[in-house]
Amino acid sequence: MCDQRYVSTYIYAAIEPGTDNAFALILPDANTAAMQIFLEEFAKTFGPNEHAALVLDGAGWHSTKALRVPANITLVPLPPYSPELNPVERVWLYLKERFLSLRLLNDYNAITAAVSKAWRRLCREAGRLASLTSYPWIMKVIMKVKP
Repeated sequence: MCDQRYVSTYIYAAIEPGTDNAFALILPDANTAAMQIFLEEFAKTFGPNEHAALVLDGAGWHSTKALRVPANITLVPLPPYSPELNPVERVWLYLKERFLSLRLLNDYNAITAAVSKAWRRLCREAGRLASLTSYPWIMKVIMKVKP
């Protein structure tokens, strides 16, 4: 017999491509309620004249009609099956490969602590988020949009 008990945690993050500017929350669920919390908290970080375009994949909790998107955020859905277009996918891969793979943690608190520590370590690596999220197509778009 095999013990199949497990718990998970999820990092919700927004990263400004080409910079080390990032915002993240560690939440216990991947669902509409958690996404709503993330969007509301992320929206609070903007100045009065700032607006963010948030690129996201096709997860159901990213696009449900029950989601109330703050006025200073625009959700930009990617085409189906296109993780290579989403820069945050490289961030998740980096975190898993460097800090979170092949580990057995005792409980939810230990998992949350490990994920939090990994995120903080990543954010302290000067230029790492910028290098992971500087997709050429995104940088071209940013250059066209910036005044």
